[in-house]
Amino acid sequence: MKFYLATAFYCLSLTTTDAFSAVAPNAAKTAPSVDPVDKSMTSLPKETNAFDPTAGENAALQRNNKNEVWLPQRARPRRNRKSPAMRGMVRENIVTPSNFIYPLFIHDEDFNQPIPSMPGCERHSLDSMLREVGESYALGVKTFVLFPKVPDELKTNMGVEAYNPEGIVPRAIRMIKAAYPDTIVCTDVALDPYSDQGHDGVVEDGKILNDVTIHQLCKQAVCQARAGADVVAPSDMMDGRVKAIRDALDAEGFTDVSILSYTAKYASAYYGPFRDALDSHPGFGDKKTYQQDPANGREALIEAALDAAEGADMLMVKPGMPYLDVIRRLKDYSPLPIAAYHVSGEYAMIKAACEKGWLNEKDVVLETLMCFKRAGADIILTYYAKQAAQWMKDDGLY
Repeated sequence: MKFYLATAFYCLSLTTTDAFSAVAPNAAKTAPSVDPVDKSMTSLPKETNAFDPTAGENAALQRNNKNEVWLPQRARPRRNRKSPAMRGMVRENIVTPSNFIYPLFIHDEDFNQPIPSMPGCERHSLDSMLREVGESYALGVKTFVLFPKVPDELKTNMGVEAYNPEGIVPRAIRMIKAAYPDTIVCTDVALDPYSDQGHDGVVEDGKILNDVTIHQLCKQAVCQARAGADVVAPSDMMDGRVKAIRDALDAEGFTDVSILSYTAKYASAYYGPFRDALDSHPGFGDKKTYQQDPANGREALIEAALDAAEGADMLMVKPGMPYLDVIRRLKDYSPLPIAAYHVSGEYAMIKAACEKGWLNEKDVVLETLMCFKRAGADIILTYYAKQAAQWMKDDGLY
């Protein structure tokens, strides 16, 4: 247990920074000069009634051949932590930009709109989106997922704008693939950005209709594939939608388009800033009738089994940090790649703490991303993708 606890701290850095500097906002400091330590401990001032750890029949410490205090323990895990090179050699996990999917918010305006609840993030114009893709690509981030802010006048209960071939997402896909054909473009398959009800599906009498919604999702997924999407990611949590989308894609000849299924998407309180970004807060009620109960862990295995059988290529857990146990369960259960979504609420909390000076942003972000990897995530969706890639490059990690 001690080994695994230690790993969480030291497995981040290949630099000369000591592992434990990650918990302090300040940069690593050089150790101050001190006088040589008398390892025999015999030169310490004699104190009346002071405890001597080397004395008595049950002494806590012994003395070695040099008369130094000595704990006769063969296994000393610190040996594998004694230098940056040693830590690098035995490191169990490493995160690189190739593990990232970078979520980008887009809108049909000629300016960028900052998102107050997500400092550093903004709704991009399509030209700005393309620049962001290019800059991130140069840093090693090759995969992007698009989330549109749709004008209210285009929103309907049936979400028909979701499969408009000249809608913002198909146009954005074509732009990215034309400029950067080697990128992987992922798309969100759900109706909430396009719904005047603010829900992931079609609504009738306050109920989200499962099968009618899937009908619309199939049309959305095929539209996105026709535009050039490499991966479609159904985030709606309707029952059976993976099979239907797989069949729809295959029937249209898109057998190479992958499905990254939001397998364990919880009805979480961490999504607020994301909904600000897309103006997609539920128009009524909540999403608890179709997203998973945060109290349930084993239920994720049911969803994983169904999604795998229905043709999913990758499985996602959302949110990330509060659900590391679910990531681990899916990793142990399924041979499919596992994705974790470092969601907007998690991002906003880190940003807020760092703006207060309470945390070192770089250190806490890289530790967080490593925790996803350690828990079992092969893929990490994070708004920090570009910035983390820059930090990794600066540190010589790739």
